[in-house]
Amino acid sequence: MLLDNVINAAEHPIEDERFRLSSKQQLDEQGVLVLTDFLSEQAIEQIVKEGVKKQSQAFYSVSGHNVYLRDNAPEYSAMHPRNFEVSSSKGCITDDQIAADSPLRVLYDSDIFRQFLAFVLGEKKLYNYADPLSSINLHYADQGQELGWHFDESSFAITLLLQSPEAGGCFEYIKDMRDADRGEMNYSGVSQVLCGERESHTLAAQAGTLVMFRGRNAIHRVTPVQGETTRMLVVLAYNSKPGIKLSESARMTFYGRL
Repeated sequence: MLLDNVINAAEHPIEDERFRLSSKQQLDEQGVLVLTDFLSEQAIEQIVKEGVKKQSQAFYSVSGHNVYLRDNAPEYSAMHPRNFEVSSSKGCITDDQIAADSPLRVLYDSDIFRQFLAFVLGEKKLYNYADPLSSINLHYADQGQELGWHFDESSFAITLLLQSPEAGGCFEYIKDMRDADRGEMNYSGVSQVLCGERESHTLAAQAGTLVMFRGRNAIHRVTPVQGETTRMLVVLAYNSKPGIKLSESARMTFYGRL
């Protein structure tokens, strides 16, 4: 399959300089770039078919964690926003389980797509993960599953929604909730979020939507899925430097294997 069969190039001309500039401006100003109908219907159908076929191979995990995705700090109480525990649960199949002829592989490996991403993100070049599991991940969320409030450790995330649930499974975020580089964790603001006292933005997405998101300083979550339809979402993970692996402990936590 060619890249032109995977994406809607007429609507999203990722090689066009003006399109790249407008995409970069949106990401820089809003912290998120949403490209609806990015994938072709043919690609969505093929990826979802593969996802349904391989869902039985997924590693399902339920984890309790704090918003900062760090070990608890003993100097704070369990109810302090630094340590307050939220829950995340999902299923996942990994890069080595994605078919060689999958549209996801065509997209992920495309030099044109990488150049577009690098320009929008302000990176010189993007590289695969060096380990065999982390580059392409297909996530499943069934009834009641969710991602609790958290900040990302990476500076950017690239996702593709493949299948929406009947209800729930909404991506919510609040930008600029901390300044990780300065070590400003904004405990008071995070406490308000955890107590439901801060209004968040809800990102409306449908099947085929590409989202580029800066989640390092934006707190975000996915609300519990409702109904029998599985929420399916792909994470395309790149690095700004070659040779980077997800740690063995992280791989065991996220994937249940190395």
